[in-house]
Amino acid sequence: MEFQDVVRRRHMVRSYADRPVDRTVVDRCLANATRAPSAGFSQGWAFVVLDTPADVTRYWESTADTTSPDAWLTGMMRAPVVVLPCSSKAAYLDRYAAPDKGWTDQDPESVAARWPMPFWHMDAAMASLLILQTVTDAGLGACFFGIPPERLDAVRREFGIPDAYDPIGAITIGHPAPGGALGSPKRRSRMPLADVVHRGRWSSRLRP
Repeated sequence: MEFQDVVRRRHMVRSYADRPVDRTVVDRCLANATRAPSAGFSQGWAFVVLDTPADVTRYWESTADTTSPDAWLTGMMRAPVVVLPCSSKAAYLDRYAAPDKGWTDQDPESVAARWPMPFWHMDAAMASLLILQTVTDAGLGACFFGIPPERLDAVRREFGIPDAYDPIGAITIGHPAPGGALGSPKRRSRMPLADVVHRGRWSSRLRP
């Protein structure tokens, strides 16, 4: 598939057919994810892959009430693969304390001043987008969504995620179900470039 087609066709899939996913596709997604940019080439990401029915069930039981699922949960639970992308702040602090970077002070206030944006989360998010694009390129569907904050500790315990890593969300992967489930793009129009692109300085509209 041409890259522009991948970008145009990628969307969040919320309802899946009850069909397995070729493991080679999942492996390609993960390999591509590690090609994402990362500050200082810190590569402070990790991916928990749940690709057996038992493991996928464990995920949903850890994060939701599966006894009476609504339409969204019913559609999502049919996905045969769930990937948990994780980020490690510690990996970035260690990397930037190396001789070629030299930020040896890891005092919380110093860290906050040097990292006003959490690049560990941002880089893991870029890796997640590469997973979504690879899934689209393979003709499948995926959805990135958040883990309920009150269930994060349960997810950590269930899948043995160490304290140095934080799950930034979850990604379902599978074959889209016919008809699918309506998402926000079906109810809201895409914003025009003129409303979101500002050249030279911030303005309400693009200059001609």
